Amino acid sequence: MIQYPDLGLYIGGQWKKAPGQPVLNPADESVLGTVPTATQSDLDAALSVAAQGFKVWSRTSPLKRSEIILKAVALMRQRVEEMAVAMTLEQGKPIAQSRLEILRGCEIIEWDASEGRRVYGRVIPSEPGMKHMVLRQPIGVGAAFSPWNFPMSSPARKVGGALSAGCSIILKASEETPAGAVQLVRAFHDAGLPPGVLNLVFGKPAEISEYLIPQDLIRLITFTGSIPVGKHLAEMAGRHMKPAIMELGGHAPVIVCDDVDPVATAATSVTGKTRNAGQVCVSPTRFFVEDAIYGKFTEAFTEKARAVKVGDGLDPTNQMGPLANHRRIEAMEMFVADAKAKGARLLAGGERLGNRGYYYPLTVLADLPDDARAMREEPFGPLALINPVKSLDDAIEKANALPYGLAAYAFTRSVRNADRLAEGIEVGNLSINNLVASIAETPFGGVKDSGYGREGGTEGLLHYTVVKNVSHLMM
Repeated sequence: MIQYPDLGLYIGGQWKKAPGQPVLNPADESVLGTVPTATQSDLDAALSVAAQGFKVWSRTSPLKRSEIILKAVALMRQRVEEMAVAMTLEQGKPIAQSRLEILRGCEIIEWDASEGRRVYGRVIPSEPGMKHMVLRQPIGVGAAFSPWNFPMSSPARKVGGALSAGCSIILKASEETPAGAVQLVRAFHDAGLPPGVLNLVFGKPAEISEYLIPQDLIRLITFTGSIPVGKHLAEMAGRHMKPAIMELGGHAPVIVCDDVDPVATAATSVTGKTRNAGQVCVSPTRFFVEDAIYGKFTEAFTEKARAVKVGDGLDPTNQMGPLANHRRIEAMEMFVADAKAKGARLLAGGERLGNRGYYYPLTVLADLPDDARAMREEPFGPLALINPVKSLDDAIEKANALPYGLAAYAFTRSVRNADRLAEGIEVGNLSINNLVASIAETPFGGVKDSGYGREGGTEGLLHYTVVKNVSHLMM
């Protein structure tokens, strides 16, 4: 029987036990283990060994770096089942989704490892005897902060990009869902990664970020999480002249044009909304449906939502697991109560399921006023908000009305509509006729309050490099 893994800090190629806080199973609120808390001396040690690791790793050939990284990925692929069970135990998502997350994380790291061999510079033509070269070199030691909702794939984005570019990294992963990062790091350890190149710490998030970011040895910050925390870290990074990648919250609109099949589109939308119980920064949430098909779409969506089976993620028959923590239950209750008080129609769900485990059904609210809190604030849970619109222009205006700009979705059969959407929607990621925001080969990130910088694709890898111009007059 697969067990929840032992947890530890990983510093300088060594695992370390330490006192800490309990990790809860959201399915039944039982204690799975204890995640250790890093002390200041642990952080100092991580900084020192990361600096030494960078000297070694940055001077390792891209081919050799790629070989070690790909060996780690091969180990993770062999360990998919034990990693997936641990993820479902600590985060709640259905086991099939956990498996897919691990495989997606593997794909991201594999792509980065291969692309790391193609971080090219260039030679600029000049007069005889003069050579101008542009070099791309690894930026140095990175400090990475990953969230609880994707325990493996979010750290994978950061680790894959940093290591493939030749950087070392200190990863501060989530204390609520630590096993994904622990198992990721263990694979790199077993693959023979040099000590100090990858380090893993846990603890009080504010204390760790406020200690690490100002350190001279830290040359880059990468953060995935909420907008308020992201703004605070970005301000701190700016104060210390550190570049940052900020992948922050979203409130994804879904525009449904009247030229599509409303029933089929509703079915696709429900499947997308149940992913990770809606605890996804790119979760489809605000549905703007053209008047002509609004009734049919809403009816079909509600019917499908009511049929979603919610339960323990280890049961493969369940389509949606528990929410990750009690905070999300409280947030859902607040959003639903506020929307109903302001005249919205509750069509499905709306109440916690049972009193043990953090179960909440897929909830459908329709005809919400613009001032409902759920329409203005990211719900980060299984709430679907469906409103009618008179035209595509009306839908685009409503989609752009919020300060969020991470992802958006649209359904249409019209090339003209697709072009209008591509030009008009203010987001970093637009998906038309599908609900996949990004893949390993494509850049991922937001605009407006949803952040800046990119993870994934060539653009993401280049964030871990600096540009150096070399002018050489040959004597």
